[in-house]
Amino acid sequence: MENAILGGGCFWCLEAAFSPLRGVRRVVSGYCGGESAHPSYQQVCGGRSGHVEVVSIEYDPDAIDYATLLQVFFAVHDPTTLNRQGHDVGSQYASAIFCQNNSQRAIAEQTLSQLRQEQVFADPIVTRLEDAAPFYPAEDYHQNYYAQNQQQNYCQLVISPKLSKIRQKFAHLLQNN
Repeated sequence: MENAILGGGCFWCLEAAFSPLRGVRRVVSGYCGGESAHPSYQQVCGGRSGHVEVVSIEYDPDAIDYATLLQVFFAVHDPTTLNRQGHDVGSQYASAIFCQNNSQRAIAEQTLSQLRQEQVFADPIVTRLEDAAPFYPAEDYHQNYYAQNQQQNYCQLVISPKLSKIRQKFAHLLQNN
């Protein structure tokens, strides 16, 4: 098993997006990249801790590779908005890749270069590439949030459309296919 840590706005969205992928064994919402150990949601939301809302993705590289995870990552969030995803604004919503090793860094750099070269996005990509940093799981009520709260407005208006996009664009990667 390998691990990827990605931040692209609200961790509820990313957790819901990566959980159904074939080869993904576990997705945990949490925080990464800040100065303090074991931050709380309130500290991170205050924007002063320096942490980014992220997901830690445990995956089987024989079933899904890191480059494919990054393809999904760039399809489900906007990597061109600095510290913002939709109405979620603040440094905790940064687009960030926390590279766990040199191989991940090389793949992330290659992916970013290709996206820029192909001009996939109209605006410049602001995704941060960072070295591995301590990951702190978010509080229990944040885990599996979408699965437990699908009827909430945020889930219906923000997360469900992202999942529809994944089902359309990445159907071949879904566990149930």
